[in-house]
Amino acid sequence: MLTVIYVILEVATSLALLFLILMHSGKGGGLSDMFGGSVGAAAQGSTVVERNLDRITVTVALIFAFTTLTLDLRLQ
Repeated sequence: MLTVIYVILEVATSLALLFLILMHSGKGGGLSDMFGGSVGAAAQGSTVVERNLDRITVTVALIFAFTTLTLDLRLQ
C-alpha cells in the first residue's frame, strides 16, 4: 500500500516539475535568443515571482528525488 502512495506521489511530482520548469523564463543563450526572446527577458530582471518559482521548483525537485530514491530502495 505504501508503494502505491509513493508511485502516485512520484507521478504527481514529475508532472508538477515538468510544469514548473516550463513556467521559467528563458535566461538567454538558448533557442529563445534566436527568435528574439531575450528582448523582453532582459528588461524584466529577477522579480519576486521568479524567485518564488525557483524555490517551489527546487522543493518539488527535492521531493521527486526523495521519492525516486525511496522507491528504488523499497523495490530492491
